[in-house]
Amino acid sequence: MTGAIEAAVADVASWLAGAAGEPVPVGPPRDDPDGGLTLWPLELRPAQQTATGGATREPYRFVVRLLVSGGGPAALPVLDRVLAAATTAGRPELVLAAGDPALWRALGVAPRPALLLDAPARVERPVPVAPPVRQPLRLRQLGMRTLDGRVVGPQDQPLAAVRVELVGAAQATETDAAGRFRLAGVPHDPDAPDAPVRIRLTGAGRVHTAELDPHGDGLIVVRAPD
Repeated sequence: MTGAIEAAVADVASWLAGAAGEPVPVGPPRDDPDGGLTLWPLELRPAQQTATGGATREPYRFVVRLLVSGGGPAALPVLDRVLAAATTAGRPELVLAAGDPALWRALGVAPRPALLLDAPARVERPVPVAPPVRQPLRLRQLGMRTLDGRVVGPQDQPLAAVRVELVGAAQATETDAAGRFRLAGVPHDPDAPDAPVRIRLTGAGRVHTAELDPHGDGLIVVRAPD
């Protein structure tokens, strides 16, 4: 299967063959006394993404920047034909910015006239197929309970104005002056009656998580760390 980069390069190579009047091989620049052109992908550049609110996912879009260069003076007329074709057709997008000496040093050849062409590319992103439901849906009704507790610190001193919240739920309250709190609407799962109730304590710039015994009778005492 042809990938997005390979397809973009092949598309530009096909266009170049028509514009130049001769096949253009894909490869790094070379010193060629006969003046043939070469086409070489240099980098991938981001493109503006689009989004839809439907059931389909838009493809991921990017740009393949390609270097078109000749190997000698005889390549100049061919490069001229490519330049004229690109400016006339408006595709692929033409960039006249291939004169960086560092580029030619990295490629190991002498500087020469060249063109940069930007070719759009895309990667299709199909919507993942949801796995089939093989079991009938089961509805469970969870019971609700109320937890009464008290938060204390060192020497069992009550801690006031401590935020007490149920982890993973919206239920929250604060302790009063005696450190007492009440959490209403705490879910009770009949299939997991022994699962602990997790609460989070926030106060005085500290956060502490505690697990409470769901079978505890009466007032639950939570000791905050020193």
